[in-house]
This record gives sequence, C-alpha cells and structure tokens, in this order.
Amino acid sequence: MQKRLATLAVPLSLALLVSACGSNGGSSGSNASSSKPADSSSSASNGGDKKAEQVTLKFMGWEVSPLETESVKKGLDMFMRENPNIKVEYTTIPGGTQYVAKMQTLVLGNEAPDVFFLQSDYYHDFVSRKSLLDITGKVDSSGLADDLIDSAVQLSTVNGKYYGVESCIVAPVLYYNKDLFDKAKVAYPPSDPTKAWTWDEFVDVAKKLTVKNGDKVDQYGVYGLENYYMTIAEIMSNGGNWFSDDLTKSTANTPEVKEVLQKISDLRKVDGVAPEGKLLTNSGMSATQMLQTGKIAMLVDGSWSLQELANMNFKVGVGVLPKFKNAVTHGQAHLHVASANTKHPEEAWKLIQFLSSEEYQLMNVKAGLWLPNHKSLYTDEGIAKWLTEGVHPEGFKDLIPYFTSSKTYPYALLSSQKIQEDTTAALDGYFLSSKSLDETAASIETTVNKDLSNLPK
Repeated sequence: MQKRLATLAVPLSLALLVSACGSNGGSSGSNASSSKPADSSSSASNGGDKKAEQVTLKFMGWEVSPLETESVKKGLDMFMRENPNIKVEYTTIPGGTQYVAKMQTLVLGNEAPDVFFLQSDYYHDFVSRKSLLDITGKVDSSGLADDLIDSAVQLSTVNGKYYGVESCIVAPVLYYNKDLFDKAKVAYPPSDPTKAWTWDEFVDVAKKLTVKNGDKVDQYGVYGLENYYMTIAEIMSNGGNWFSDDLTKSTANTPEVKEVLQKISDLRKVDGVAPEGKLLTNSGMSATQMLQTGKIAMLVDGSWSLQELANMNFKVGVGVLPKFKNAVTHGQAHLHVASANTKHPEEAWKLIQFLSSEEYQLMNVKAGLWLPNHKSLYTDEGIAKWLTEGVHPEGFKDLIPYFTSSKTYPYALLSSQKIQEDTTAALDGYFLSSKSLDETAASIETTVNKDLSNLPK
C-alpha cells in the first residue's frame, strides 16, 4: 500500500507513499533476514524418494517501521511452514526515492530480487521497461481477481494484464486527539461520509482548537493537508483531478483545483490554524507524536498510521476528510511483484499469492496498518474478522463505505514518476513561498503536459 508527515520537502513527500502499505516516515534501512540461504539442490529421503527441490527466494521491501517489518517476517514464517521447500530471504532497505533508485539499479544490473515491494506510482514504469513477470494466467486461474475490489483490479492491471497484485488499500483520513476535543467541548469529526463536515465547518473547528499564548501558538488545529498526497483527495472532493479522465493532459489550471489549493494555503497563511512544516523538524517529533502530545488537534494522514497511533496510549479518533462538494478519499497501495528474470517463477508466484491471501492480509489489517482489498472482507462476516477493539476506534465501521468507494490514486495509472515529482516541487513552491496560485497552476499545467507528451506510446 506503500507513505509519515515530517517535512514537505520532495523526498519526504515521496517517502510518504512508500509507507502507504504503504507508507510511514523513513527510518534508516536495515537488513532483516527471516531465514538463512537454503541449498538449492534436490535431496533424497531415506526411502530413496526425492524431496521437492529446495529453492531460496530473495524478497525485498522497505524498512518504514519495526511494527510493519515484524508483521512481514511473521507472515514469511507462516509461508515457509506451509511451503517447506521454499526459503525466503527478506531484506529491507530505506524507503522513498532511495528504495526505488536501488531497485532500478538492481533491475538494470540483472540482480533484482525474485519478489519485491513496488510503489503503485512506479508500477506502470517498471511494466513499460519489461522488468516484471507477467502473472496474468496465475492470477486468473487462482480466482484471486474475482475477490478483489474494483480499485485493486484497476491498480494491479496494465492493459488487462497482471504484473503484480496490490497488497491492500490505504487512504487519506482525518485523525484527531479526543482529549483536546473534549477539553474544547467540540464535537468529534464525523466518521460517516454522509455527515462529512463542509470545508467551512472544518475551518471553524480548527480555529476553536487553535490555542495561543500571546503571539505564540501552543496548539494548532490541524496539520497535513499541504502534502500533495492529501491534497489530491480534497481536489477530488471538489470535482477536480490532476489529469483528464484519459490521462492525456493536465487539469491543474482549473477552478476546481485552484480553489482547493487556495483554501489549503489559507489554513496556515490566513486562518493561522496550521503550522509550517519546519515545526516538526524543529520539534524533533513526527506528526503522529505531535498529535499525541497536543501540539496539533487534527492530523490528515494515511490510514496506515493507525497501527502506530493505536500503540501510542492516547485517545485517538478517525474521521472522514472535510468535503467541498462530496466526501471523497482515494485508495492505492504498494504491489507485490516478481522480477521478469527470476529463475523461480513458480515459487515466486506462490509467494505473491500468499502475500495476496486473506490469511496474510488479516494480520496487517487487524493491526491497523492496512485496509482490506478483498470483497469478502467487507461483508458483515468479513468485517468481523478484522475490526479490532483497541485498534480501530469507535465508529470506524462507518468509514468502510468511504474506503470501498475510494477513487483511484491518479499517479498510479501513469508510467512516469517525473510527473509526480514535478507537481510536488511546484506545490512546495506555492505552499512554502510567495509564489502565486495562478503562476503555480499554470506552471504545473505546462510542465505536466510536456511530461505526458513524452510518455511511451
């Protein structure tokens, strides 16, 4: 899925997506092996019958939090017990652009791991370079595709073919510190999308939850919306998007987009209810820690952060984002893919199939890291398997229609990461400097249209 709000600099903005199942801040990478290499040769039993060939799969992901890495390793232990002839060496490296750069280098050097995590916004690019194994026949014959929600199918296929399977879904949501709301005697943000706050209602609450001590702000009402990943959801709420429906041109320079960018900028520059990104850097705290300690009352962040927040010993709530016209969020997640050059395609598929299974997914869903992408897990019986007291706050079930109807994350449908990088740089220039809105929107439109025209046909 995968994506922590620390600063608004481009690399950390991109790292946000990595932790999205993505995707939580970038701790330093470390190598983590769930097993030792196995002898790849066949061996005979005492009775003379040959055992299944012993195979070692190299599997690579990113290190975004100890909790997530622990979950992956537990799953791999389960997989190896069920497949005793397959040993999996799991290696983690730092997330964000560093992870992608490493993977690109490994692919070019024909040293790619057999199976690896891949951010959704790089998926089409890797497919276009013929770097991934086509697993369409395996997915279709397994019946897996029939149980994937529509957005998971859309994000896992390129021209109708599967080269990976989306791990889960993650989506932007609104977290809040219940104690701060109780102290201010303000009603909690709604979790039912049909009752979502309007933008004006949201700003009014943010003002009530901003506490000043003279000229100093001790508590801000909200943080997180200046990050491009969160901005997109509000643009969608206003009936806009970054691209035309056919993904051939930019729609950044439109009233729907510009209104949202202006309103988000006003939160900090006019309304005074949001801090600058450097506040986190100077405080030495993550955004989730600032929510816990009362430096901010509301935090717009990815659904993946619930795993961490549920372990931080304070009363956290989760609600839907404020709306402009409609209550909207978007969904995506990292994919599990295999190298086109793997020497063990059958075993690689077995691992991807396991990583796509309900059995594996439930471990991370119950912990609050992921949201399911299986239709069966959104039935009443399915929800009962993962909705967990002490992890999922009161009212979380009301959010489910919000997630199942989430719009597709647009960058995941493009085969060039440069488009996202250029857009993010322009937005940082707008939010963090005096660059005008009109100049920003026009610049994004021009640059993105040029990028789109250079995509492989």
